[in-house]
Amino acid sequence: MLAARFHVETCFVHMAKNIPTTLPGTPPPEAAQTLLALLHAQGEVARLSEREQLFSSLLGSVNAVLWAFDWETRQVLYVSPAYERIFGRPASLVLADYNEWRDSIYPDDLEFAERSLAQVLLKGSVEDREYRILNADGQVRWLSDKCYINQQRDGDRVIIVGIAEDITEKKQLEGELQRLATTDVLTQSSNRRHFFECAQQAFDSAREDGTPLAFLLLDIDDFKRINDSYGHQEGDQVLQRIADSGKAVLRRGDLFGRIGGEEFAAVFPGCNAQVAEQIAERLQRHIQRLSFSHGEHSYGVTVSQGVTALSDEDTTLDSLYARADAAMYRAKRQGKNQIVRG
Repeated sequence: MLAARFHVETCFVHMAKNIPTTLPGTPPPEAAQTLLALLHAQGEVARLSEREQLFSSLLGSVNAVLWAFDWETRQVLYVSPAYERIFGRPASLVLADYNEWRDSIYPDDLEFAERSLAQVLLKGSVEDREYRILNADGQVRWLSDKCYINQQRDGDRVIIVGIAEDITEKKQLEGELQRLATTDVLTQSSNRRHFFECAQQAFDSAREDGTPLAFLLLDIDDFKRINDSYGHQEGDQVLQRIADSGKAVLRRGDLFGRIGGEEFAAVFPGCNAQVAEQIAERLQRHIQRLSFSHGEHSYGVTVSQGVTALSDEDTTLDSLYARADAAMYRAKRQGKNQIVRG
């Protein structure tokens, strides 16, 4: 392209040398006017080419898909270069068939993605669309896909334009922050604040629906002696193994968390006291089978548990918690390694 442009410019220079000069105040000859027009046109073409190259460069660097969609014909009219990078598929496929985009949407998000797209016809714009896609490699990607009605309509033709930004890293960061805010770092179970938030929700639902609910408190027997005898690193291992036991024994939908130093709690939605006590017994046996070693010494651990169930008199979660706490301390006083119902 540069060689061709140089050739044209050389020709222009050659033409200019052969144009006769004119006296001041007289119009330039026809050849000169033609040359000036050609030079102006060449400059305009060069500027257009530069702007096109700049526009293409900008589109290629944006980590978002600019798109245009004909609502009536269900045809994708345009996608920017980022489509191939984010979706991992050739743009020609989606331009030929809109279902290429639709079929890439994560199945659980498809209904929301289609419903929110249709809302743009009523609202003029929709800016809170976030959904997942599966790219060509099977990776899950999150999109923030804002869309608008094109204001320059061609008759009754409805054109929707939008920008689909890849926000996968942002979502991963949000998920990690949420995990850190709700999880006990050592045991990877719910921390105290998150546990009681979830327990309160379960309590409110049980009260509203008139369904059973049970509450359990668990405390490791003689935990201070383990720390004093074998060190805090060994004590941390015991806490982790107890938490693993809780996750292994409790049912799907049960809540389990570490609410204090060596104290854990559980909530059993839909369970009366008898069923909750059976779960506690399974947990007790599972913990009794755990074996720990420190150097040449091997040892086991036991726990004391207090269990109680929701009654008509319980108007707050605190009353359940207090009753389970009192039952657990009775288990301690009665010899430890046992379950007491409160």
